[in-house]
Formats: sequence, structure tokens, C-alpha cells
Amino acid sequence: MKPVLHGYEFSVYCRIVLAVCHEKGVEIDWVEVNPFADPEAKDYRQHHPFNRVPALRHGDFALYETTAICRYIDEVFPGPSLQPTDPRQRARMAQIIAVTDAYVYWPLVRQVFSHRVFEPRAGSLGDENEILAGLSRAKEALAALEDLASDETHLAGREISLADFHLGAMIDYFVRAEEGAALLAQYPKISRWWSSLKDRDSLVATDPL
Repeated sequence: MKPVLHGYEFSVYCRIVLAVCHEKGVEIDWVEVNPFADPEAKDYRQHHPFNRVPALRHGDFALYETTAICRYIDEVFPGPSLQPTDPRQRARMAQIIAVTDAYVYWPLVRQVFSHRVFEPRAGSLGDENEILAGLSRAKEALAALEDLASDETHLAGREISLADFHLGAMIDYFVRAEEGAALLAQYPKISRWWSSLKDRDSLVATDPL
């Protein structure tokens, strides 16, 4: 039985799940939901009580929150593991995912990308103050990631992990803003990592733009 994924086309968190599914060769049934357009969508709250995306249903099992969904997909379905077996690398993966959620998502995606790229594409004017604030906060976040990133090919070590897709989806949006691309270039390890990841099939295939 194919998993059913409720998500919003442009959500960076939905893209993370889709990229992981692509890596694992997992086919899903997609149900489009836009919580931004209908914040009081009562029918959808049966899938996610906080009216966010994504939300997964696999048979009689329901799950929400991106990290939980990605770990479930990785562990339930066959294919190369996307979680390190080494305890330190696994902990680093979890740490980078947590840092990305707490300190990267808002400034890079909701402030810089949304106001410089997404809103103008939708016919609205972005807020320059939001962009400046996002760039300021992005410096701190990127500096922390520069320190945390492995010296190997991927963020947590030699093998690709869930952390790469979690951060990669957000960096892909961020660098579509000219200022974002310029700022990323100031962080050599993260820049090298992104250069090696950006053309990976799972990211290209799940690009909604």
C-alpha cells in the first residue's frame, strides 16, 4: 500500500519528505493542502492538529512532523539507509536537523526567499525589512552550520543522510535570492557541500519552482 502524503506544493518541508521518498524509491499518493490559504481548515486537522504540512498516512498508521516522517520512511522501506550507524555521526545528523528547524528555516526561507523570490513571483511586493532581518539572522545560522558540517562529502560524514535533504531543500530556496547566494559563498564548507548536492536527482525531481 502506497503512503498518502498531505502537503503543500511549495512547502520546503514537504519537499524534504518527497526527496527522501525519491531516494528510497517510495511512491506516494499526494493530496494537496494549503494551510496558508485556509488556516482554519477543520477537515485537515484530523491529519495534523496544528494545521501544518506534511502529514502522512500509511495504511492505518498516521504521522506528522517532517523529521518523524523521514525517519519512518527510511526505516520501513528498503533501499540505502539515510541514517548513519555511527553514534556520533547519527547524533550530528540529528543536531543539524534540529538547528535547521530552529534557526535556519525562518530567516532563510520565510524571510529572505519568501520576500525576495516567492511573493514577487505571486504578484506581491516583498518586505525589504524582512529580507534585511533574514540576512542578518542567516549569518549566525550559516556560521553555526559551517562549524558543525563534516569535512567529508556530506553534512554528517562520508555518506548522505537525512540532514543533507533537510538543509538542502532550504538552501536551494535561499540561494534563489541574489543576496542569499552571495552570503552562502562566504562559508566555504557549506558552499562546497551545496555544490556537490544541488544537482542530485532527488532534489532536481522535487523542485516545485
